[in-house]
Amino acid sequence: MELHPRSLWLLTEPLHAVCYFDDHCRGMGKDLGLKGFWMGYFAARTAPMGALEPAAATAVLGVFAPGMVARALPAAWSIVSPAHVLDERGGRAARALRGIDPELEGRTAELLPPLQAIVDDAPGTARPLFAANRALCDHADPVERLWQLVTAVREFRGDAHLAVLADEGLDGCEALVLAAACGRVPGDTMRQDRGWSEEEWAAAADRLRARDLVDARGDATEHGRRERERIEAATDRLAGRLLRSLPEAQTAAMLHSLEPVVRRILAAEVLPFPNPIGLPHLDEPVPH
Repeated sequence: MELHPRSLWLLTEPLHAVCYFDDHCRGMGKDLGLKGFWMGYFAARTAPMGALEPAAATAVLGVFAPGMVARALPAAWSIVSPAHVLDERGGRAARALRGIDPELEGRTAELLPPLQAIVDDAPGTARPLFAANRALCDHADPVERLWQLVTAVREFRGDAHLAVLADEGLDGCEALVLAAACGRVPGDTMRQDRGWSEEEWAAAADRLRARDLVDARGDATEHGRRERERIEAATDRLAGRLLRSLPEAQTAAMLHSLEPVVRRILAAEVLPFPNPIGLPHLDEPVPH
């Protein structure tokens, strides 16, 4: 696999994503007394930043409807503390990874040092979710620490992606409509999964149509596809800062060690395809 910023994402995101799709992880919110999966999701995703109010949480998450976030926060914090959520989140993710790959703990000795070096060296300025997650990469459990490190890596890319969307003049709903129009995410479920009403979704499509990004049927135009490619390329450029921390050979060795772990996760069919993350199959081509 080419040493490309998107390769780092492809070989770390599946480890992180078990927290959304593993049954035990998905049940965390209910087990903690929260109301459904989404209240647990918003609590877990924002807990590294403390007991956030909905306006701040909406801003750092970027693509969720404000009303959806407000139904979960700050109500979640009256039920459970951010610290308790974080303990459960990491522990359940580690349990899920061990269940999928019983040999994973034996690989942590080679994976933890380079991942830690990448995370330690990366700049935290204007990367709020990354910076908050980086502060949590001190778990004694090696698998939990591995999960937290790849979570910091993915939030670094996520923070970068939101900065690019903002620079391109796309709000959260518009970004999702364009991604769905390009076939990157499943459009039939994405609107509901991110809390947008039919009216908000249609209005976002109208705004994109006025910019010649989608056509009358809601499909991406050629201009829209080029715009989406520019967004991904710019995200790659900003996320590529993570690859400067290690010699290329050491980074390549780390990715090589991650690949069999990721293949076991994908073989376990924990992650659905297509998925709301936009994660492709591992063998799909990565741009050079």
